[in-house]
Amino acid sequence: MHVTGYGYPWDVGPEFADRVRDLGVDEVAVAVSYHSTRAATPWSKQGASVTARHAALYRPVRDGWGKLRPAPADWVDSADSAGDAICALAAAGIPAAAWLVLTHNSLLGTEFPEFAVQNCFGETYPWALCPAQEEVRAFAARLTAESLAELDVRSVVLEACGQLGAIHQHQHEKTDAVWSPAAARLLSVCCCAACAAGWAEHDVLPEAARALLREEVRRLIAEGDLTATEDRLPGELRAAFLSTRQRATDQLRQDVLKEIGGDRRVVLHGAIDPWVTGALPGLTPQAVHDVDAVVLPCWVPGAATVATVAAAAGSIPATVDIGAYVTAAGPEVPDIAGYVRELGRAGATELHLYHLGLAGPARWPDLRRAVEQAHGRST
Repeated sequence: MHVTGYGYPWDVGPEFADRVRDLGVDEVAVAVSYHSTRAATPWSKQGASVTARHAALYRPVRDGWGKLRPAPADWVDSADSAGDAICALAAAGIPAAAWLVLTHNSLLGTEFPEFAVQNCFGETYPWALCPAQEEVRAFAARLTAESLAELDVRSVVLEACGQLGAIHQHQHEKTDAVWSPAAARLLSVCCCAACAAGWAEHDVLPEAARALLREEVRRLIAEGDLTATEDRLPGELRAAFLSTRQRATDQLRQDVLKEIGGDRRVVLHGAIDPWVTGALPGLTPQAVHDVDAVVLPCWVPGAATVATVAAAAGSIPATVDIGAYVTAAGPEVPDIAGYVRELGRAGATELHLYHLGLAGPARWPDLRRAVEQAHGRST
């Protein structure tokens, strides 16, 4: 299995290359455009964490943007911290990938709510720029071009290349365990003007559709079944919602791919369930024909996740690699090598490891065991 390890620009310090080379990953994906975060820095000798207050482009922010313009990162020392990190890796002989987060931007969604996802109650999700908006797609394409300008990378990793939705770690989150999967899915249907125009092409009246969504969400919440996965919406309405979202997602991806060009490998974060929103949004039928690899969320170990990878392997073209996204920064996996082995047997051909900066000395042995198993060196 090909192994990609993920890292932030500030992780790539003087000892990083030696540590990563010893670990044996095949490639390091460096965040070039990224959302707001507070990231632990367990390897740092200067501090315990970095607070990235808002989404930022970790390359120089040049002129020529439209209304949507990325912000620079003033919490790092260089205006081109991602470029510097990738150059440092190249000098150390370590291949690098550019890791791009596209539609997850709370700063812009707050400043320009007209471009953000809006639910059936008229509530805006500022963390989620809606791909149905032409301005959002143009922003994502320009962000891609500026992220890659004069950058020597062989791969581009696309995160949030689609729509985010209701479920998101937002400030002090107080929605956990309140909505059932069915309610969260309906609350993630974007009802902005651009999406409503898409429904109209399916002969769906926007106001009537919003009213049905509100009614069904209220019913699901009132019944109180937090395990509910099904809703009672008419099938043709559900189809119009999904078709509109998928068309916008395909347009977004096509615009971004034009800026990447054909000489770089494209890796797309996604989920098999077409209704999923978030950093790894649901794959459209066309998506697997446009990219070189698809990375699936495998953060929750167990038979269900392994089965999802196996199902993907049976439906995704053999020419497309399947990556398993595994974390060593969360709760410890008792047998991470065994888990990676099962993912490989299920059809995963790549291991994507989160995270080379967040996993400190205490969790580094887990990364090592995962890499050894992926490379067939586990005993």
